[in-house]
Formats: sequence, structure tokens, C-alpha cells
Amino acid sequence: MTKTEKQESDSAGDGATSSSPSAPNAGALSRRDFLRSAAAVGSGLALTGKALGQDAPEIKPQQAPSLSSPPSSDTLNIALIGCGLQGEVLMEAARRIQSEAGNPTVRFKAACDIYPYNLRLVSGRLKACGQPVNAYEDYREMLHKEKDLDAVIVATPDWMHAEHAIACMEAGYHVYCEKTMSNSLEKARRMVWTARRTGKLLQIGYQRRSSPRYLHAINNVAHGNRFLGRICQANAQWNRAKMEDMGWVKKYEVSPEKLAKYGYDSMHQLRNWRWFRKYGGGPVVDLGSHQIDVFNWVFKGNPTSVMAGGGIGYYKNREWPENVMAMLEYATPEGKACALCQVLTTSSYGKYYEAFMGENATLRISELSYGTMVVVERHVDREERDKWVEAGVLREAMAGERVTTPSGEIAVIEAIESPPGMPTLWDIPITLLKPYHQYHLENFFSAILHGTPLNCPPEIGYESAVAALAVNKALEAGKTIHFKPEDFKV
Repeated sequence: MTKTEKQESDSAGDGATSSSPSAPNAGALSRRDFLRSAAAVGSGLALTGKALGQDAPEIKPQQAPSLSSPPSSDTLNIALIGCGLQGEVLMEAARRIQSEAGNPTVRFKAACDIYPYNLRLVSGRLKACGQPVNAYEDYREMLHKEKDLDAVIVATPDWMHAEHAIACMEAGYHVYCEKTMSNSLEKARRMVWTARRTGKLLQIGYQRRSSPRYLHAINNVAHGNRFLGRICQANAQWNRAKMEDMGWVKKYEVSPEKLAKYGYDSMHQLRNWRWFRKYGGGPVVDLGSHQIDVFNWVFKGNPTSVMAGGGIGYYKNREWPENVMAMLEYATPEGKACALCQVLTTSSYGKYYEAFMGENATLRISELSYGTMVVVERHVDREERDKWVEAGVLREAMAGERVTTPSGEIAVIEAIESPPGMPTLWDIPITLLKPYHQYHLENFFSAILHGTPLNCPPEIGYESAVAALAVNKALEAGKTIHFKPEDFKV
């Protein structure tokens, strides 16, 4: 996987981390800069509505639970459970927070994974940056021995999210857990209950909820100023190129006895856990759940129904459908809205984005620098469009403009001249200057230090899990799944 592909991917760590399935759940920082960034993310950057004489709404406020024992300093000691691909991504994003601030705001103290190669790799990288960590195979040993942690990042396969997150909260630590909460709704509910009972923070890794670009686009374009008008349709896709067997380093192969202890039949299962129903939720849960979460955000509610199609035709050794198309319906105050979500794992054409089609304009948004734009319908006059530009809601994209992506690459905006009678292309005046997950981690750490509201608390994560997992049910049953409001409540 190239550096760019790794940055653009969003899947939980490929190494399964220790746990037995039957185990019981046991002042001066440039900190000012850090807090300013985190506070801006938490507030949704909702400033431009005021410039237009309107009140820009915030995201549904979710207050963080009271902190029973807030850290005594600005330094947060954290551990990582799950050192696979996504664990690496989160580790690097968290590490950048302290290095950018110039002071050690976030310090790793421990790392845990049952695949020795992953553990050695992450531990070595942390040591090279001046943060030597204690390395563990079993998360229970880590929780028993580590005494000064503030929080734990969980980036393990979906089926272990609940066990690891619950054990960490029970041990007194705040948790940042990768999405989806779990491939089991029962386990996801237990995560919500544990967060409420222990009073510990639980941030679910739908990182778009903290992205300045998404916050601006949704709060100020789709919601606050209603620039799009009524939104009746949404389209989204996440297309990923084919992925072969992950393989493993023979020298670090896990013994059959140890694999069995942690719930795996073979190294093939351990390294390719996303292919198996026991361990994951398939492509629509790996990838499409991000987009379903954005649908819920924009439509300010949960779907009323879902139908789906898809199957296996290319791969011969996978249990989950390789390609899925889902249609979700939403009941908005203005009437019904329909959202289509496509997930492909055999082609990366078009990559990933969400598009919301309104009567006045369409918002297409993506974490990719070249994937975000606003297409304005011709009946919206120039004076009206200029007002949005002056207020900082939109900007007129300049042909040939060079933009630096979070992975350090340079993207060039293509010419935007529209043929007569065609919509006009505009842009969002927000460039992401940090790795995608860093903003979400900043929000989490600010919640620990200052009680900043979490942008994706467990209740929101649970709602998205309900809808995403229902896509698989609709596909398997070959019929429409209808929701009741109470289906999304814990």
C-alpha cells in the first residue's frame, strides 16, 4: 500500500489484538494553538451564518460526561490496542498533535497487538520519535500493569471493539474507538451502557464529524444558510481497488495454539479478517458506514427504511459481498429524501465522496482535496452567489490552483468554465492541512482536558451502526428493512 493509499484508506488495524472471546469485561502549550483548533472543530466553525444575518445551527450538541478524574497536566498518557494499518494511522495522527504544538501533549506509554510484527513495527516507530512504549500481546496484562494512562485508542477488528473498549472504560480510561462500534448491535449497546455507567468518554471514529471541511460544508452550506435549498437526493460512493491476501512475515507467524486462544483458526483469518462474517461487517460496514453517518448528519435524523443489492462475483474466498448498492429513505420536515450508497472493492474509479443534490445547488464533499465542490444551478443569479462568497461560505475556484493534500501531494484544480446553460462550479474555502483523523483525535483529547463536547459520542456511533448493519440484513433477506425510531435508541 502506498503512502497515499494508506492515508485515503479507512479500515481498522489489520492485526487482531489480544483478547479471548470468552474473557470477562473487566499553560503554555502552544497548547493554546491546540485548544483553539479543537474548540473551532467542536463549535462546527459555524461563523458564516452570522455574517449573513442568520444563526448558523450547531451539530446536535452532545455534552461530554463529567470527568471524575481529569488529568492534572496538559500531557495525556495514552495506549494503543491494535497496531495494524489503522492503528498506525491513528498513532501517527495522535503523535503529530504533540510534535506540532512543540510540547509533549500526547504521549504513548503502551502498545498492544497479538501479531508480533505489527507490535514491533509500531513500538519501533514510537521509540524512534522519543516515545518508548511497553509492548504487550494481551490487553488484560496491559491494563493490569499500566498505572498512569488517561486514554486508550482501540483500532482492532470490529468483533473485538466492544470487549476492548468496555474493559478500558471499566479500568477507568477514556476510549477512542474505531468505527464501526461493533459488528454486533448487542455489543454496541453494551459499549453505550458502559460509557454512561462509568462516566468515561467514548469517541467513535467517524472522523468526518470533526473535519473542518465537513463541518463548514454541512453547518454553513447545507444547514445554516440553506444554500442548497431543499435536498431531495443524496448519492455517495466508496470505490476501492482490489486487495489481495495481506500475507504475513513467516518469522513472526503466530502459533496455532495462540491463534485459537484469541479466536482465529489461521493466520489467513487473522490477516484478512474483513473477509469473514465472524470478525467484521463487510465493505458496507468498513467503508459505507462513514457515508451513512454523513447522510444521518445532513438529513438530521435516521433512515426510515433501507433496501440493498450486491453479491460476490470476482473473489472466490470471501464471505461478504464484494460490491453493494444501498438505498436509504429519510423523512425530513420538508418531505421524503432518498440516499444511494455504493461500495465497490474491485475498482477505485471515482474513489469516495458524498453528494447532496438540492434544488438550488449540489454539494459534493470528500476528504480528498479534489473531491469537494459546489455546483450552482443557473437559476441562482450571480448577485446571490456573490453574497455567499463575500460571507466566506463559498469561493470561486481558480483554474490551475495548486492545493496541498494531507498526504503531502499537490493537486491542481481543473478549469471550471461551464458551458452555456450548465451549472457553475464553486468550491469550499476550507483546505485540510492535517491528516484526516487528527482533527477527530484533537476533539477527543480536548474533551478529556476541558469537557469539550464529543463530536461523535457513542449514541451517534450506535445510530450509524444500526443503519449500516441493516444494509447487510436487507441484502441477505432480499427485501426492504423498515425502521422504527426506537431502533436507534439505547
